[in-house]
Amino acid sequence: MTKNIINIGLPSKGRLKHDTINIFKKNKLHINSERGERDLFGYIKKIPNTKIIYLHARECIEQLSLGNIDIGFSGYDLLKESEINIQNNILISKKYNFGNANLVLAIPDLWLDVQTLLDLDEVADEFKKKKKRLLRVATKYPNLTRKFLYSKGVTQFQLVNSLGSTEVAPFTGTAEIISDITSTGATLKANNLRILKDGHILKSQACLMQSKLSTKKTGIKKIINLL
Repeated sequence: MTKNIINIGLPSKGRLKHDTINIFKKNKLHINSERGERDLFGYIKKIPNTKIIYLHARECIEQLSLGNIDIGFSGYDLLKESEINIQNNILISKKYNFGNANLVLAIPDLWLDVQTLLDLDEVADEFKKKKKRLLRVATKYPNLTRKFLYSKGVTQFQLVNSLGSTEVAPFTGTAEIISDITSTGATLKANNLRILKDGHILKSQACLMQSKLSTKKTGIKKIINLL
C-alpha cells in the first residue's frame, strides 16, 4: 500500500455496507467509484489522499490487524471472534447505533426441559454417557462460543463449523444446538428454535476501527473525527 494514502475498509455487501455509506453521506463525504456500484475501490473528493476498499466484514478485521487498511468498519462480534493477536492490533474508535445483533445459544423448541445452561450441561453429560458422543454445537463463531460455554461450566460439547444457514443444523443431523447471531430472534423462531434464558453470549454493533500500526499516519485522526 502507498505510504501517504489512507486506506479505508468498508463492508462490501448487505445492510452493513448501506448503513456505513450513509455515515459518509451524512457527514457530506461522498464516495465515488470509477466503475459503478460493483467497483471494489473508491475515493472521497474532499479528502484526496484516501482510498476506499470494499471488503468482506471479516476481512476488514484481518486487514486492519496487518496494517493493510488504516481505518475500517466492521462488527464488534467479528472483532471479538478473531484471534487475540489480531485484536491486539486494532483500536475501536467509535461504536454506532446500527448493525445491532446478539450472539446467542439456541435449542430446538422440542427440548421442553432445557431452559438454562445448567439444563444444557446435564443434557451434554447424558449425551456422553448414553450416546457415547459429545453434544454438537453448530456455529460460525467457534472462539466466542467455546469461551462462553467453558466459562459457564459446560465442557462436554463439540463445535461444528457452519458454512451456510446455521438454523437448519439441528434438523439435518449436523448438530443438536446452535450458536448464531440474531437481531430480532424472528428467524430462530421461524425455524422452531429458541434462545436459552441465559444463552446470550455477546452484544454486537457496527464499529469504526483503526489499525494500531497506523496511529502515526498523517490525517488519520482528522478522518476519524469527521466520521
